[in-house]
Amino acid sequence: MNRRWLVNRTNPEYINYLSKAASVSPVLAQILINRGIKTAGAIDSFLNPALTGLSDPFELPDMKDAVERIKDALFRSERVLVHGDYDTDGLTSAAIMVHALKTMGMDVHYFIPSRMTHGYGFNPAAVDMAEALGVNLIITVDCGITSLDAVAYAKEKGIAVIITDHHEPIRQSTVGTQQSDFRSQEFLLPHAVALVNPKLGAADCRLATLSGAGVAFKVVQAFALDSDLPFSVDDSLSLLDLAALGTIADVVPLINDNRIILKQGLGHIQNARRPGIKSLLQVSGLCERDLRAGLLSFTMVPRINAAGRIGDAVDVIRLFLSDSAEETSSIADGLDRMNAERQRIEEEVYEEALSQLNAKGYDAAIVLYGKGWHTGVVGIVASRLAEEFCRPAFVFTVTDDVAKGSVRSVPGFDLCKGLSECRDILIEFGGHKQAAGVRLYVSNLPAFQERINGIVRDFLEREDFIPTIAIDAEVALSEVNAGLIRELSSLEPFGYGNPEPLLGARRLDILHPRIVGNNHVKMKLKQKFSSLDAIGFAMGSVFESLSSTSVDAVFTPTINEWNGSKYLQLNLKAVRASL
Repeated sequence: MNRRWLVNRTNPEYINYLSKAASVSPVLAQILINRGIKTAGAIDSFLNPALTGLSDPFELPDMKDAVERIKDALFRSERVLVHGDYDTDGLTSAAIMVHALKTMGMDVHYFIPSRMTHGYGFNPAAVDMAEALGVNLIITVDCGITSLDAVAYAKEKGIAVIITDHHEPIRQSTVGTQQSDFRSQEFLLPHAVALVNPKLGAADCRLATLSGAGVAFKVVQAFALDSDLPFSVDDSLSLLDLAALGTIADVVPLINDNRIILKQGLGHIQNARRPGIKSLLQVSGLCERDLRAGLLSFTMVPRINAAGRIGDAVDVIRLFLSDSAEETSSIADGLDRMNAERQRIEEEVYEEALSQLNAKGYDAAIVLYGKGWHTGVVGIVASRLAEEFCRPAFVFTVTDDVAKGSVRSVPGFDLCKGLSECRDILIEFGGHKQAAGVRLYVSNLPAFQERINGIVRDFLEREDFIPTIAIDAEVALSEVNAGLIRELSSLEPFGYGNPEPLLGARRLDILHPRIVGNNHVKMKLKQKFSSLDAIGFAMGSVFESLSSTSVDAVFTPTINEWNGSKYLQLNLKAVRASL
């Protein structure tokens, strides 16, 4: 598929000013500006994400009320239930909260819903379990902000609820509302003791983009700042490994507290003091690797997610909390096997979905559904289709008269807003701007497909359906050296909101091109008096189609190690004949 090349540009005078003020190269200054980091002070904070830069947890809505209620539960010796979710973010959130409450000596239990039995979110079944256990307080993590009925049910049972979540609340019309609380005017909210959710605060707050695990970590950070609670700063920092995993898994922007949590948490994961983390590293083949966020996102995270997709995610909490290497090794081995099975099931559903798509075609959105498609993999299938076809993808599995689906979007289309316009024909929906879950009656699928296509067409422009490659800076090959690579490494960890930088160069001569391995192409690229080695993975066919030996290229510069020697190499991302 053809892609648009977009080069980010800034006033050269400002780049030179910022480069000198922050003591960075003009190339790095341009990259940082692209990420919204435009002052010397902001650059220093971004390049040196220290724990001292963490925001005050009490900036989150209702944090004080939540901590006070948990203190009451501790001092009254009340029994507490933590309600998590079955994905990595929800599981790490639950483990963070359970560990913290246990550290303080509280009587704490946990409930992880089954994707198949309970579905997503704070579940009435958990309220029944809480009542049977004699629980006085339920604390949700990574869920609950849309669970109006479940919170009301808990209240009927005399059980207090604290919601900690980061998902989008249900919006309502403000017309005719007279309540003084602006949140009540804008949102339909559950009547809980506290609603700790950054989406209820100011949009420009540094904590606005926290993951569920990030919110849970801020709660335990608040515990550590309260002198009345037997919980130290070191107790809270010991949970950074779990918070980092949740941050990676939920694909939140790696800025502000998210960046600090991930940067510091990666060090904890690398050290693997937690037996469960060490066992996961072992089954993922990562023990001798230099750990980076991207590497964990496609090795460790899928293994954790596999439990919730096709098995019982409760075991993951035991994995994270256990001190027994034997127990954690056994659980990790099971996750590894489940992940292999998940991959097999995913490929089957993907091929069926692709066949259906090729037969029926697609419009502004992709809407596919099939009987028996495994509910645990439809989200991954939707993600693959959205990326491949550059449009929102809705993939449903049909059981009896209900279709349950996962949705993945593309930049520019807000799923929650789009689904809100279909609310009258949906049973329920919830999630984020780019990923959501939805249920509706099968009889409403045709109407939904027609309406969502119209909504997407209204939201997106024609060029939004063409994939874009965003180039951080145009450079001359003479600027690409080991010093620049060292500078670029200071931007890590990379991920959503802070992608690995892409550089572009024009009018390059191709020297000695050859195909190696599985259709990879190796060559030298030359510009004036500078030449560098380059490799394009799976790009052999691209070069065969080029009639010109002069090309424009997009690449990431790397240091390649081979047979004990190191040399600079360009990792090609895209090429085209020079314009």
